[in-house]
Amino acid sequence: MPIVNALKALGNDRRLQILDWLKDPRAHFRPQVDGDLVDDGVCGLLIAEKLGVSQPTLSEHMRILAQAGLVIPKRIKQWTFYRRNEAKITELKKAFSNDV
Repeated sequence: MPIVNALKALGNDRRLQILDWLKDPRAHFRPQVDGDLVDDGVCGLLIAEKLGVSQPTLSEHMRILAQAGLVIPKRIKQWTFYRRNEAKITELKKAFSNDV
């Protein structure tokens, strides 16, 4: 994962908020019809609703997070669900701690 993509992704308060919510999706999001909140991820519509942004705005935030490897998108029917990529987040934390 290029460190530049990760820094760009983490350089926005809204994206940081999304990552924080996705740590414990059951605590932050209502139940959804399709997909398990933890196993499949949170539907982009629920994230957009909670963040108070339009679907296209959320899609851009999630695209940046996905390109950085910080979230894993999954298609179910016509919706995209997102969950944290804990392995990549751990890898990034190690990279930061080694560089400092």
